[in-house]
Amino acid sequence: MLEISTLEDITALKESSDVECKLAQGRDGKGALPNDMWETYSAFANTSGGYIFLGLKEKKNNRFELAGIANTQKVIDDLWNTLNNQNKVSSNIIRERWVKVIEIDGKSIIRIQVPPANRKQKPVYINGNPLTGTYKRLGSGDVKQTEEVIRRMLAEQVEQSRDAEILKGFGIDDLDFDSFNAYRNMYTSMQPDHPWTKVDAQEFLYNIGGWAKDRETGNSGLTRAGLLMFGKYRPIMEAFPHYMVDYQERPEAKTEARWIDRITPDGSWSGNVFDFYNKVIRKLTADLKIPFILKGDKRQDDTLVHKALREALVNTIVHADYSGRASVLVVKRPDMFGFRNPGNMRISIDEAMIGGNSDCRNRLLQDMFRFIGLGENAGSGLPKIFDGWKSQHWRKPLLKEKLEPSEQILLELHTLSLVPDHVLAELRDSLGEHIFDGLNDHERLILVTAHIEKTVDHARMMSVLDIHPRDLSALFSGLAEKKLIHQDGSGRGTVYFLDEARKHDNTLELVSSIMESDRPAVKGPDLSSGCLSVDSGYSPTLIETAKIISKKKKAPSDEVKSVIVKLCAEQPLRLEELELLLNRSGESLRKNYIQQLVRSKKLTLKYPTKPNHPQQAYITVGGKHDY
Repeated sequence: MLEISTLEDITALKESSDVECKLAQGRDGKGALPNDMWETYSAFANTSGGYIFLGLKEKKNNRFELAGIANTQKVIDDLWNTLNNQNKVSSNIIRERWVKVIEIDGKSIIRIQVPPANRKQKPVYINGNPLTGTYKRLGSGDVKQTEEVIRRMLAEQVEQSRDAEILKGFGIDDLDFDSFNAYRNMYTSMQPDHPWTKVDAQEFLYNIGGWAKDRETGNSGLTRAGLLMFGKYRPIMEAFPHYMVDYQERPEAKTEARWIDRITPDGSWSGNVFDFYNKVIRKLTADLKIPFILKGDKRQDDTLVHKALREALVNTIVHADYSGRASVLVVKRPDMFGFRNPGNMRISIDEAMIGGNSDCRNRLLQDMFRFIGLGENAGSGLPKIFDGWKSQHWRKPLLKEKLEPSEQILLELHTLSLVPDHVLAELRDSLGEHIFDGLNDHERLILVTAHIEKTVDHARMMSVLDIHPRDLSALFSGLAEKKLIHQDGSGRGTVYFLDEARKHDNTLELVSSIMESDRPAVKGPDLSSGCLSVDSGYSPTLIETAKIISKKKKAPSDEVKSVIVKLCAEQPLRLEELELLLNRSGESLRKNYIQQLVRSKKLTLKYPTKPNHPQQAYITVGGKHDY
């Protein structure tokens, strides 16, 4: 939820892929829905959702200022009336709780939250015609969609599976029999006693979904799934003119398409998705470190990472929109694995990440892979991929949608470690190998983060660990009981740290106390006295830097933050010192700027394990005084 409550919040607001601001004053200046707001409504609904703010005036620098709406009730009534008028809007997907009046500085603005529409609601269009009134959000603009994109959205709306259609004019001769026989052998080896292993080839093809019968017309033939899975390249291209599968191994961690190994349909192999999977999975897993694990008397050359890569490759194939213009692309680089398929998500990214909800675009293809032990259709694919990456302490996988130059889904699996090897070695050495190796993954990650960042808090670890806040509190308590981590502060101000961090703060406190005895005391500021002079005891550099703000009564929030960061890069500064330098009240500085800078890791505390230290000061992260 995007919350704004102050003039500074409005100043910081920018239009983006999920934010749109409108003046909405109307002819009488009391408030009215702008006509072009409905294009934004359609765009947000057909993309990833967003927020519309009414009552904000755009300035020349693309920033906004508060204008307000005098008659908010009239505007909200017009909103609901239009949303429920199908001649204007095809579908109302907004709930009452998502429309809110916000009071700021004596004026009212309206925030409207537009959720992303689900597959069966798309396209959300305006003015009664989907072909002329369908928009998507691209950057900060609302882009009218082409007829091709809209017809694909309409097809997605009514079709449960895109690959069940019987292809007229295609038959058994369009299949690559080597591919089909290889698949059947894999099926038989997995399920030797299954009755399907005993039927003839065409009956087997029918049983797995590659052949179908139209009960109304009596016609039968190859399904889209059958041709994609086992077909020859030319017939596939005749049925799917934009069909392309592509694997590239790139030598460097760069986006440029320079490859040292490539697999594309070139006439030397069938070109179908079954053979593409078999060729590519061997390439993806060729360089993985294989653990030597015995199960019974057999070696198990498999890991969670192997399973994650298999799942990612199958997902890419079975969720692709083969009528789309983008290719199925798999990239292997030294630093990552990348997967791209044409088409957009049929459920939201958040739903897909949670798992348990499957809405596969090509369900028959999904079934065919599942019959030979590859992929799931219970919505557990993405969680399995994320678990594989988490097991190696690698960066969290990135799943995203792109609209340009055509609709596509991207999955990036980076192999850069969240946990440097030297940190693991240092913790094992300091805590004892037996103790550290006896911790679970979540406990280790808390200790590792505390070791790297000196302190952690509840909010920081919630951004790292995908668990319930109550479970995280239990983890902190358990580590504290084992004396592996310590805490200071209370409530939201509680920080957790290792022994080494507290020892560092104690040493720094001792050194600082000696240095402070030779430094003039700083008393509370007299803000009526204006800017500091050079005889105030502060360096000319500090005073000159601070003048950018101290001479002004009001300054943009970003400018104030920038100056604070520059000042604290020169030397650690206490809140009362920043008050004097900037000619601002300490409470305003703390609440509106410093807390945000600390949360965004631009400032750090001089004594991180003692947040309430009487001589607490702020230091710019990465500056010359960042220890």
